[in-house]
Amino acid sequence: MDWDCQFRGACFDGSDMSAVLHPVSPAIQIQDLRVDYGKFVAVDDLTISVPAGEIFGLVGPNGAGKTSTFKVLATLMEPTYGEVRLAGIEIFEQPEAARRVMAYMPDLAPVPSDLKVWEFLDCFAEAHELGNAAQRRERIEECLDLVSLADKNNVFCKTLSRGQTQRLVLAKTLLHRPKVLILDEPASGMDPMSRRQLRLALRNLAADGATVIVSSHILSELSEMCTSICVMNRGKLLAAGSVEEVRRVLGRTERILTLGVVERVDEAVGWLQGREHVAEVRLAGERIAFSFAGSARDQAQLVSDLVQEAFLIHALEEQRSTFEEILLDVSGSNAAAAPNLPLS
Repeated sequence: MDWDCQFRGACFDGSDMSAVLHPVSPAIQIQDLRVDYGKFVAVDDLTISVPAGEIFGLVGPNGAGKTSTFKVLATLMEPTYGEVRLAGIEIFEQPEAARRVMAYMPDLAPVPSDLKVWEFLDCFAEAHELGNAAQRRERIEECLDLVSLADKNNVFCKTLSRGQTQRLVLAKTLLHRPKVLILDEPASGMDPMSRRQLRLALRNLAADGATVIVSSHILSELSEMCTSICVMNRGKLLAAGSVEEVRRVLGRTERILTLGVVERVDEAVGWLQGREHVAEVRLAGERIAFSFAGSARDQAQLVSDLVQEAFLIHALEEQRSTFEEILLDVSGSNAAAAPNLPLS
């Protein structure tokens, strides 16, 4: 992957730090996008580029600007200003052409209960002009197979579970072989097996060259699913890049270290309590847990010093900020200043 990463925009402290990704051939290109609802700024000068074949995750609390961004991408809403290209098409100048190369799956899309699964999909296949009845039926079966619903072809939509309904909507989204998929909370209501099937389906689509931009509140799911992510808060892009790059930018400096020591455990606790960068030393069963705020070199030196002091170390585990913790930090940074904001 050929990324050229720059950071610009507002960070927690007001410094210049939102991320802009400049890949070689972007399938999604957003430049200086702004969306205002009256005096409320939902999306604030957003600039990102995503290459073909990526699964790009959009992360942020309610009110971050995710859904507003997706509605603009899907040509359902005009922004205050900005430029957006999908597969090279300027979507505001050529909206019909843009709709032919992209597909949008909103959160909780409605599905008519009085149609069978194949009938529901055939309505959209015919709207997309996917050939005669036999050709449409073949494409429907392919899409149902992609989302692991082939055995539900002839059942009524109303009999499907919440997770199966979400997968049916995804199958509808895939009918016309879009180059860009815009998925807003696609895993909503899915059980673990359905989420696993969703991950596999999206990875297969990306491997075939499609580009997926997806939002989700299931942050662990995004970190497993996405090849790159960005984090938004109150309309601004705070960081973007690989999962680990974003974790380094937005995660807490300190991490929790857990140390396994053979014998002299109480002595090791006392020794650690006087060390630089070490805080909150405590016994966790037969191991010692503590907060550590030093660099990687500082951590290596600490381990070396422990060995020099003849402590017998049999285990060392490191726990960094989870994405849930990062999102909580992001959400709380401006919570007091944002009463009664509309959802994203």
